[in-house]
Amino acid sequence: MNDYRLDLVHRPRRLRVNENLREMVAETDLRTRQLVQGHFVIPGEGQTQEVASLPGVSRYTADQLIPAVERDLANGVRSVMLFGVPDHKDAKGSGALDPEGEVPNAVRLLKTAFGDELTVMADVCLCPYTDHGHCGFVEGEQVVNDSSVATLAQMAVVLAEAGVDFVGPSDMMDGRISEIRHHLDEVGFDRTAIIAYSAKYASAFYGPFRDAAGSSPSFGDRRSYQMDHRNPREAIREVLLDLEEGADMVMVKPALAYLDIIRAVREVSTVPVAAYNVSGEYSMVQLAVREGLADERAMVLEILGGIRRAGADLIITYHASRVAAEGWLS
Repeated sequence: MNDYRLDLVHRPRRLRVNENLREMVAETDLRTRQLVQGHFVIPGEGQTQEVASLPGVSRYTADQLIPAVERDLANGVRSVMLFGVPDHKDAKGSGALDPEGEVPNAVRLLKTAFGDELTVMADVCLCPYTDHGHCGFVEGEQVVNDSSVATLAQMAVVLAEAGVDFVGPSDMMDGRISEIRHHLDEVGFDRTAIIAYSAKYASAFYGPFRDAAGSSPSFGDRRSYQMDHRNPREAIREVLLDLEEGADMVMVKPALAYLDIIRAVREVSTVPVAAYNVSGEYSMVQLAVREGLADERAMVLEILGGIRRAGADLIITYHASRVAAEGWLS
């Protein structure tokens, strides 16, 4: 008895012996229902365009989007986020308010085809529609806030009229959640929800998205309205403001370099927290896989699991379709 090794009384490995035990004590679950697939929508009919900077991702006309979403839905991906890629841009971003534009058209077709089986979210931002590529209107070289917010609220109404379930303001203008909520309620869309890009950082991880959406700014950058990566407390302030203004969900973007922000937001949020596993994060995985440096399934599940473990209830990711199609979470 005197030789009994007390240091080996504690053997955490006992709970890792086999797959059944590991499943039994797993502290975090990841399910396809928690994944949102991002889609790029282009005008016209009968077109699918591969995005070179996002391997495995395509731009679709609305009619071609239907079968792609139908496949995902059959595999358990029940939510999409839509981004417009218009063929016309101008200083006022007029395409954002076109009820016959590519995104409202896609929303109508998706809701007609799938009804409430599919949750349809749509991005609310001016950057794809402006000829200067900024997320709001420009005076000189300054992005102005209040006139931009007024148009963003009108854009949200156009999407609500098309039948969208969630509008997703990604512009980072001040006060836009309140203005959008007011405009939606005023015209009878009180059931249309808002998923707010509350803590959206000015990030180096957005490059492939800007290529896919054609939304790179023609001058300057977005640091005067998107957040500084050095500021965690500011994220909490933004989240609390959006909650006060009526956000139904809040979001942290990007995800991988901001897992601490996701955790901090989870601790203060009274609504579900989303995280956006953005284009640069996705493309880094695809590059590693292409070069034979990583096992795609293992890496993707580790990344998505980490985002979930940090506190995200919902993950917007370009990996969703493949995760579901390959049964990686089965």
